[in-house]
Amino acid sequence: MLRWLFLFIIIAIVEIYSFQAIRTISKSKVVNSVYLVVSILAIAFIFYQFSKFDRSVGQTQMSLFTLGLLLLLLIPKIILTVFMLLEDVFRIFSGTITHFVGDNDSGSFLPDRRKFISQMALAIAAIPFTSLLYGMTKGKYNFKVIRQPLYFADLPDDFDGFTITQISDVHSGSFDNPEKIQYAIDLINEQKTDLMLFTGDIVNTHATEMNPWIETFNKIDNHQYGKFAVLGNHDYGEYVTWPSQAAKDENFEAIKKVYGDIGFDLLLNQNKKIKKGSSEIAIVGVENWGKNFKQAGDLNKASEGLTNEDFKILMSHDPSHWEYEVKNHDKNFQLTLSGHTHGLQFGIEIPGIIRWSPVQYVYKQWAGLYENLGRYIYVNRGFGFHAYPGRVGIWPEITVFELKKAEKVA
Repeated sequence: MLRWLFLFIIIAIVEIYSFQAIRTISKSKVVNSVYLVVSILAIAFIFYQFSKFDRSVGQTQMSLFTLGLLLLLLIPKIILTVFMLLEDVFRIFSGTITHFVGDNDSGSFLPDRRKFISQMALAIAAIPFTSLLYGMTKGKYNFKVIRQPLYFADLPDDFDGFTITQISDVHSGSFDNPEKIQYAIDLINEQKTDLMLFTGDIVNTHATEMNPWIETFNKIDNHQYGKFAVLGNHDYGEYVTWPSQAAKDENFEAIKKVYGDIGFDLLLNQNKKIKKGSSEIAIVGVENWGKNFKQAGDLNKASEGLTNEDFKILMSHDPSHWEYEVKNHDKNFQLTLSGHTHGLQFGIEIPGIIRWSPVQYVYKQWAGLYENLGRYIYVNRGFGFHAYPGRVGIWPEITVFELKKAEKVA
């Protein structure tokens, strides 16, 4: 109850100050009335939908839309509020000075609001508004193929030039556009790589979320050296209330089966060697292990039978696993592929200039390639989306790796 009251107070303050900005710019009663009516209806809709949220169901298309609408309205209005509050500080200071040392013929302690300030605030607030709106309508399906060469001195000779496609974090329960998903599958097939890897989170919670998409994902071409997958934190059904443990277990088994239904070999703390010519590399797959999430991954079990000298590609959904266990492990995991962070689905990436997302304050490795003492992790930005139904600046990713035998790193 307290959190609802807190949220209501925050929204009320933001709405009052936002209306001040609108009223300063426009003196039209019609414009101001329309703004108030739309704002009140939107707030009522958001609170109504949140009140209906069912923990036994979890995230739905409607809850996605509601959260998106909240962010779309709230973030720009917070910016307006900040400008209005700063202006009020100046108005109070100016009014105080005028009251004690100057002449105040207006009869009001506070000077009037300046139209320019409100106009500037509205212009700046329009940036996140249009960005979030684009992210919800276009950005969430703005698939990018990222090509990443990787160089290893100990790569077996026959694997020089070997290519791998990675996807991660499908979150199929969030999809709402079959044509865009088919487009992404076509992009995957166009890469014509040797191996396909999927680093977890096929659903948000329920195995049935994949039912409309199994046929589409079955169109991913067979790869000469196989298609392998691991589980992500969402694949365990941890984020809803189940009627019984048996129901939760049944869903978990169904999710594991779904990976097989779309042609992937699911590695559950296991490894599989693939052979090319006279050389071998090991594909190692651990169950989810996250610093602040489910820790079902067993690195020692997954690497049983492997030596330090074996070239290993580890699939581990959560990059915090690399930070806390993998990068200094005795078995020498040359390459780890992860996902999980989604880059928070929000940030700025301009190659060679800036790469920023709020998620970097939580995860040291949050997108792209990282290195420690000759061991590497690549964090995929994710294929789908979750919670906020969009992407801004951090686009859905299909990664293509080319392994090269050389001393140089990527």
